[in-house]
Amino acid sequence: QVQLVESGGGLVQAGGSLTLSCADSGRTFSSYAMGWFRQAPGKEREFVAAISGSGSTTYYADSVKGRFTIYRDNAKNTVYLQMYSLKPEDTAVYYCGRRPKYGSTSTRYEDYDYWGQGTQVTVSS
Repeated sequence: QVQLVESGGGLVQAGGSLTLSCADSGRTFSSYAMGWFRQAPGKEREFVAAISGSGSTTYYADSVKGRFTIYRDNAKNTVYLQMYSLKPEDTAVYYCGRRPKYGSTSTRYEDYDYWGQGTQVTVSS
């Protein structure tokens, strides 16, 4: 059974930093492009960042570009989201998603087949 487990969420002051982790239970982690999405109450899940299986290609939403960094450690089956200069509007549940095997990077949540349970990020003003 595929399992994606997010961790690292919490409460942080505006302007602060936080790093999220997503651990994959699979044995061929490098074959999967990964992504981070977030969802605030009453709103649709929105794209945050995506990364190719090798880590050589990344995409970012305009709202987080220059503040967030996505990277992965395939030896640890883990993808990370480093967040800095956090704003109250970044408050949301953050989800890690996995694309089908050998799939390319995507900014569309419909293209992701598996999701973690999410981790809450709250930025106070």
